Formats: sequence, structure tokens, C-alpha cells
Amino acid sequence: MATQESNEQEQARTGRRALLGAAMLGAGGAVLGLSGTARADARHGGRGMNSLPVPTIVGHRGASGYRPEHTLGSYQLALDMGADIVEAGDLVPTKDGHLVCRHEPEIGGTTDVADHPEFAARRTTKMLDGVSTTGWFTEDFTLAELKTLRATERIPANRPHNTLYDGRWEIPTFEEVLRWQDEQARKRGKEVWIYPELKHPTYFRKLGLSLEERVAKVLRKYRKDRWNSPVILQSFEPTSVQRLHKLVDNPLVVLLSGATTRPWDFVETGDPRTVADLIKPAGLREIASYAQGIGPTLDLVIPRDAAGNLTRPTTLVADAHKVGLKLHPYTMRNENPFLPANFREGTDADAYGDVFGAYKAYFATGIDGIFTDQPDTGLLAREDFVNN
Repeated sequence: MATQESNEQEQARTGRRALLGAAMLGAGGAVLGLSGTARADARHGGRGMNSLPVPTIVGHRGASGYRPEHTLGSYQLALDMGADIVEAGDLVPTKDGHLVCRHEPEIGGTTDVADHPEFAARRTTKMLDGVSTTGWFTEDFTLAELKTLRATERIPANRPHNTLYDGRWEIPTFEEVLRWQDEQARKRGKEVWIYPELKHPTYFRKLGLSLEERVAKVLRKYRKDRWNSPVILQSFEPTSVQRLHKLVDNPLVVLLSGATTRPWDFVETGDPRTVADLIKPAGLREIASYAQGIGPTLDLVIPRDAAGNLTRPTTLVADAHKVGLKLHPYTMRNENPFLPANFREGTDADAYGDVFGAYKAYFATGIDGIFTDQPDTGLLAREDFVNN
């Protein structure tokens, strides 16, 4: 058994080295300034993460601009629209250790739990990564109890049309998503990619509900723990990604919030570094030693000024590509409040702005992909970019 595990670990390390080498070769086109068309053609047909078109369009929590997020309905629509990857799963655990897909462990804003009198006493206040949060938490429910709830729209003020679908879908488990992925791959005759995120891993580890080991166990069960498996794993906590690096061979991505913020695992361990430190060349080299990509907020790629207008791009794209890291920044949304000020049109909260202009600005930086709530818009924007 020990010999078998040793061989598997060596194969995993070899797979990671192969993927990282391929990523570094692929990044060369971006560093050299090749056109979007050339980059997309050069990377099509490869294996693993390098088989994805560039810029890659990631359906953020599915097609959450049109359906309540993290539901099979949202995931299905993103795939039907043509998204290259579906972010199927912000993973949080239940009381009995199952992994379910919710944006946050607090589910008061994304389910009808408040309408269930039998769960009224479960409402509580907790410290979630240093923030006092009141509501209902997945770790206080068994899977059977969560399955009695139904998903609702998280931001109805911006997406009143999505409320039409409130109550239609239940909370999916990670295993249900993996089975859905297999079913869709069979129906379509091609790989279907998903991009799960591990949410608040330090918080859950303290509760005895460690995420990394559970995710690895499920991926191994479905034989999707390999470097060329169509499953990219991501987390805002670098130490969580490092832990995953030792457990599975999947492509891994470190998510990066605002420049002045600190990952919560750094806060817990006393690591003084901020995101600004992680996006310096030394920080990026360290990330490249255990991950294949970064998922920065769009403001780390092109900052906004005090009025909310886009300014000049930073060197992050070039710096990351130099060490072989791909960049999949987040999140493009069509609605005015979420766009840079110079691309907004009108004042309605749910009105669309000049989102194509914003996509063009971000694609021109050389990013490898982008998360979007409206995958159909992202695909049209990519078509404009690579053909012009």
C-alpha cells in the first residue's frame, strides 16, 4: 500500500510539472503580445487546462445573471449558453459532513430557510473570518434538512427577473454536480469543465469539517483528481491551495481579493503579507510552486480611480505569465452598478451598461479568461476580441 501511494504521489508530481511547463510555454504568447486569435488557436487541442480556449469564459456560479446562483438550473443554462467552464460549486459542508454548493455558509440570503418555522431556532450569529454574521449556517443542518429548502435569488434589486425562478431548485451537493458533469459530457460528446471553490477553509477546519480532505475524497471517488481532469479547484486561502496540492493533482488557482486585504489563513497564522505582497514577482513565484493560476479581482488587473473609472493596467498579467501562471479574474456583470463608471449607461440598478466596451478593455490586457454572470455576453465579447 505504501509503495502504491508513493508511486501515485510521484505520478502526481510529474503531472504537475508537466502542466506547469505547458502553462509556461503557453504564457509565452501572451508575454510576447500575440493577438487573441493566435493565442486561442495555439492553445486549442492541448490536454488539461491548456485545452481551453483563450480568453476562457467561466460561468460565474452558473449563469447567475439569469437564474438563482449555484443551482443545477443556473449551471445547466451556463453550459447551454456555451460557457467554457461552469463555476459549479462554492463548497461548504453540512453538519453531517456532506459538501453542498452555496456562495456562503450563511444561507438566509440564497434560500427560503426563513420561511421554514421548523428552523427558526437555528438562526444565530457567528464570527465568519472576523466578521459578525447573522443567519442560518449550513454546518448547523444535516443534508436531509437542507434538501427541504429551495434556492432564491441573492440580489433581487439588480435581478428582479431571476425571482421568477425562486423555489424551483434545491441545494445541490458536490457529488450531484459531478454526476451532472458526467451526464452532460456523455450527452455532448466532449469534456465539461467545472471550477469549484473551497469556501472559508480555515473556519471549517476549526469546526472539525475540513474541506480539502473531503473534496479530495470525492474527486478520487469519481476519478477526477488528476492533472488533466476537467476540474479546476480554487480558494482565497493560499494554505488551502497548498494543502490541495498535496492531496490531488488537479489544476489549482489562488483567488486574490483587494490589494490591501490579507487572506484569512494569513490572519490566523500571523503572516503579515497582504495581497499586494502576493502579486509582487516573489509572491507570484511562490504561488507558481504549487498552483497553475490566480484569480484576481478585476481591479488588480486595471485599477479604478476615485470616480470608479478604469485607469491604466498594472503589470500583473505580464508578471504572472512570466512565472507560468494563468489569470482568470472576476467578475464581469452586465448591470450598471457592477461596471466601471465610464462604462455605465443610465442609472437603473438592473439596466445594462456598455459591457462590451469593458470586456474589450480587460481582454486587451492579455488575461487568460474571465468569470462572468452572463456567459452569452462574454462569449460574444470574446468573438469580437479575437476577430478584430
